[in-house]
Amino acid sequence: MTQKVRNSAADIVAEAQKLRWDMGGDLHDQLTESLYAEAARISDRVVSRPDHAAARGFDRTLDRIITSRIWGFPLMLLLLTLVFWLTISGANVPSALLSGLLIDTIQPMLKHAAASIGLWWWLDGLLIDGMYLATAWVVSVMLPPMAIFFPLFTLLEDFGYLPRVAFNLDALFHRAGAHGKQALTMTMGFGCNAAGVVATRIIDSPRERLIAIITNNFALCNGRWPTQILLATIFIGALAPAELAGLISAFAVVGIALLGVLLTFVTSWSLSRTVLRGEASAYSLELPPYRPPRIWRTIYTSIIDRTGIVLWRAIKFALPAGAAIWLSANIQFGGVSIAEYLIHWLDPVGLFIGLNGVILVAYILAIPANEIVIPTILMLTVLVAGVTGVGDGAGVMFELQSNADVLTLLHAGGWTLLTAINLMLFSLLHNPCSTTLYTIYRETGSLKWTTVSALLPVVMGVATTFVVTQLWHLFGL
Repeated sequence: MTQKVRNSAADIVAEAQKLRWDMGGDLHDQLTESLYAEAARISDRVVSRPDHAAARGFDRTLDRIITSRIWGFPLMLLLLTLVFWLTISGANVPSALLSGLLIDTIQPMLKHAAASIGLWWWLDGLLIDGMYLATAWVVSVMLPPMAIFFPLFTLLEDFGYLPRVAFNLDALFHRAGAHGKQALTMTMGFGCNAAGVVATRIIDSPRERLIAIITNNFALCNGRWPTQILLATIFIGALAPAELAGLISAFAVVGIALLGVLLTFVTSWSLSRTVLRGEASAYSLELPPYRPPRIWRTIYTSIIDRTGIVLWRAIKFALPAGAAIWLSANIQFGGVSIAEYLIHWLDPVGLFIGLNGVILVAYILAIPANEIVIPTILMLTVLVAGVTGVGDGAGVMFELQSNADVLTLLHAGGWTLLTAINLMLFSLLHNPCSTTLYTIYRETGSLKWTTVSALLPVVMGVATTFVVTQLWHLFGL
């Protein structure tokens, strides 16, 4: 076999030399170079060399495990779970430090400076309690997880593991009428959906790339993990014995994330057989050799090219969102704020689908960033429930240090276990944030597909919570 390959490579080289002498010119030089490169590639892949034998043996042994039908998927889930755990756990301390600096230290300083110069109360509230506070919240909640997840993701990519993930999932995505590389863009979406949308550039087929863009929102991004963890902890974990509460809560959150993966396959299959009908393209997936990760280069690239760009886009949308939240809670007509009008108007719709008006208004106001959904919900609950001694005033977002205090406040707002379950589902199935929608428009150049990307998950979310609510009442839960 080896001798035949060597002869084949020699024939290619001979043919290249003949073309070089007989035909001449730049075009033929380029052809010759490509033939030399192809001959070298074939030779390198097949001919064994003593200095490469050990490395190839290690690669093949590792591939037999990682791409195994038995061990491939469990190892993939285990490793991705480890990445998520490191991201969520590792972000707690820097998030708390950033929150303490930006919200607990700098915001009071800004309030004191505004009072010392006699700034009008409404301008003080709009700029500091609204725009600054929303931006500070987005930075403190969003920056640490991205600064951890993206480097970890890139290290796995550099090591050569992520192409193996695409290899393992290729058959599933192919059956769904999508591209195998969508496995990589979906995984990137767990860090940030906007980054996942940008990552779809690796897919050559415009149809399959569009499917990957539309369905990337089903990957539970880091901005939605805090909502999932909080609700699972105070509502679902509380149903279990104390020693099992943490484990049950974790299973609930993982279940929501896996539901998102399932919906990615289902929606990709549906799109590929309706509005984006077509055959799944075949592609040659060449598994690269395993390489030692370049840690410092990876960190620099991840922070600058991914974290920095996505964070800046989020900040640009958080500023007007903060202004809208503060204005809606402070502009009144007949003694009732705009936010209260909206809540009372949407409350029947919200209750009909197992949510409430506060949740719907919070998602409308907090569309620029999922990170501010819970603080907005708490602020609006205080506003409409008439709770005293909690929060810093109308339009000022806040968080409570104790989960028990959060549970007490939500109960005062009429929340039940059904409300929490439906919000966990709706947090997975709702419109992408403004940063992601803007990125979708930039990547597709199409208002039509950006609108589809926004409305499709909302329709699915409303339908899902409605069905769950009806089943809940049907079985008398």
